[in-house]
Amino acid sequence: MISSNSSIRSAACAALKGCWLEAAMLTFVYMLIAVLVSMIPYVGTLASLLLIPMGWGFAVAFLRNGRGADDPFNISCLFDGYKDFVRIFTTILLSNVYVLLWSLLLIVPGIIKQLAYAMTPYILADHPELNNNRAIELSMAMMDGHKMDLFLMNLVFFCWGILCIFTLGIGYFWLCPYMQASYAKFYEELKAEYEQNGTCCCCKA
Repeated sequence: MISSNSSIRSAACAALKGCWLEAAMLTFVYMLIAVLVSMIPYVGTLASLLLIPMGWGFAVAFLRNGRGADDPFNISCLFDGYKDFVRIFTTILLSNVYVLLWSLLLIVPGIIKQLAYAMTPYILADHPELNNNRAIELSMAMMDGHKMDLFLMNLVFFCWGILCIFTLGIGYFWLCPYMQASYAKFYEELKAEYEQNGTCCCCKA
């Protein structure tokens, strides 16, 4: 059984202690690049797809930080996903397409699938031999019985996100690292529980 959401968020704060500014700066650079790319005339939306590996690098930076890596928020980490572009791009794009297709049925199934696939980026980081449906299926297996936990965590962050509006958006540069660190910690707990149950992460997918 994984820890409570409040405990996971507390652990995320502890992991960010002493490096909040670096995490906020990484968030600023990531958001700035995303905004600039989306503003490219005529092809902004299409070009934004090429930022999928960058989003992966951003998320994984917080996983590495939680594991005590040296200099996890170096700007270069945003480009790590391009070293394995095809695997990361196709897997995350595929998961997004699945969510979109489920959302076309009803909003709720789309939300459920988005929660089920949420661990895919971290699985790609930990298991370079997995890709596409294998990584997505492993995320679904790990999230079995825990989708409501992640939904409730997202609900808390959503409420805080509304409050950040009153900071003229500046608060998002601190809220976003807090969210990412919490998701990374959530993954670590799921992974530990999954492996404790005697299941090999590589053979279940």
